[in-house]
Amino acid sequence: MFEKSFDLEGVDPVVFYGANNSNLDKIRTYFPKLKVVARGHVLKVMGDEQETNRFEMKIKELFEQYHNFHKLSVETIALFMNDELENETSKVQDSDVLVFGNSGKPVKARTPNQRKLVEACDKKDLVFAIGPAGTGKTYTAIALAVRALKNREIKKIILSRPAVEAGEQLGFLPGDLKEKIDPYLQPLYDALGDMIPPRKLEDFIKDNVIEIAPLAFMRGRTLSNAFVILDEAQNTTVNQLKMFLTRMGLNTKIIVTGDTTQIDLPRKTASGLVQAMDILSNIKDIAVVKLNQSDIVRHKLVRDIVKAYDKYQAEKD
Repeated sequence: MFEKSFDLEGVDPVVFYGANNSNLDKIRTYFPKLKVVARGHVLKVMGDEQETNRFEMKIKELFEQYHNFHKLSVETIALFMNDELENETSKVQDSDVLVFGNSGKPVKARTPNQRKLVEACDKKDLVFAIGPAGTGKTYTAIALAVRALKNREIKKIILSRPAVEAGEQLGFLPGDLKEKIDPYLQPLYDALGDMIPPRKLEDFIKDNVIEIAPLAFMRGRTLSNAFVILDEAQNTTVNQLKMFLTRMGLNTKIIVTGDTTQIDLPRKTASGLVQAMDILSNIKDIAVVKLNQSDIVRHKLVRDIVKAYDKYQAEKD
């Protein structure tokens, strides 16, 4: 049996181990073959040599994270420890971090295709990000927008979705306009809430530095000095997507995200995103990044669910 000890010098064990050892218990779940014992400022690990060495590498990353932000959460641990992603990606360097979240968690491209999305956005003003649920399309796009705002590359962020479930006819829903449209836009609020402190986010929205609105509200506008994201674009009609893309003004970047396997439009209504892939994909200044099952970064079951549905559809066809 191989054994190593780690001295938590300069680390508050209560914060590092978490309330009721919640952080330590989370770490243990990623190393079931090792015995991990914590005694005050000393963390001891015993077991297979290769696993112990891997534990050492990971725990040093968590020490560095703690020293940078003086806090640690189970969510941050999961980000650093996720074995499936570690097998698919190389070690992420500081330069890969897009923004730091509210908990100090680095927000970064976590898979090869997410990195392609970042690289495409750095080079092109219009990017299509296509892929199944859970591949981080929207989250990565919003991180890029927040980075651009923090770096003062643009003056505002505009996030939009088609309110397809209500046919963009929101009048019958209860409440004022904001209360009517917020349920359709909540995923965008959630992502922003991970990256911008609540009070600051509230001020940005109040001052119209960050605008979140249904697609119908884009008609007739020119979007300049902005980072614009159209989410769930598979649920746009051909005319809607053409309208949106032609809003593009000076010093503007647009990312269009969508999953062409989850189209909720009425039957016999063509998806604007599907048609755009045929019409625009050969324009050299437009980038198309395709994500797949290997990029799924949600619960590991999401990957299995997507595979099962793809298999079923393939057999049905």
